[in-house]
Amino acid sequence: MMQITLQQVGKRFNHHWIFRKVDAVLQSNAPVAITGANGSGKSTLLQVIGGAVEKSEGSMSWLHHGQPVPEEKQYPLLSFCTPYLELIEELTLLEMLQFHGRFKPWLPGLDANSIIALMGLEAATQKQIRAFSSGMKQRVKLAQSILSAAPVLLLDEPTSNLDTKGIDMYHQWMQQYTKDKLVLIASNDEQEISFCQQRISMAEYK
Repeated sequence: MMQITLQQVGKRFNHHWIFRKVDAVLQSNAPVAITGANGSGKSTLLQVIGGAVEKSEGSMSWLHHGQPVPEEKQYPLLSFCTPYLELIEELTLLEMLQFHGRFKPWLPGLDANSIIALMGLEAATQKQIRAFSSGMKQRVKLAQSILSAAPVLLLDEPTSNLDTKGIDMYHQWMQQYTKDKLVLIASNDEQEISFCQQRISMAEYK
């Protein structure tokens, strides 16, 4: 069981506040969507929660099975998928997943080869990531985040570059593999967030 609590959290760049005074309690088994206009701070809030960007005000606390998690121990509990994160393009698909699995374990029963089958990319097992289409790369990013054993899952526009089959895969994985995770999705696309039980509207925090 995970819980992340935000109290009066804000972020500014120079003298411009992106958002201010965000209060939220995020928990396992209760997916949350972050919505708002382009430039409203959806991705920035996701990065603040994930520790990639430092907050400018407020406090944030993590609890794992009721025990506080120090900031330096939060990373192993977190998986992240965003359009702006890059894969290691010199590696083959198999090498990429094997490398990832060494520092971020997969969910029980999964390994690199079974994940390649889940993605439907068996024919590309030995192909370098550099030769992948944008949709294939997005499948790999989603696999690395959703199928990791980390209990916190942060997604930014998760179906970017996916075709209909890829979007169906996303929904199947979210239903099958994230039931015990704390899930937070930054998006305005209803097909990405329709199952979310709570919404954080960035328009409320300007």
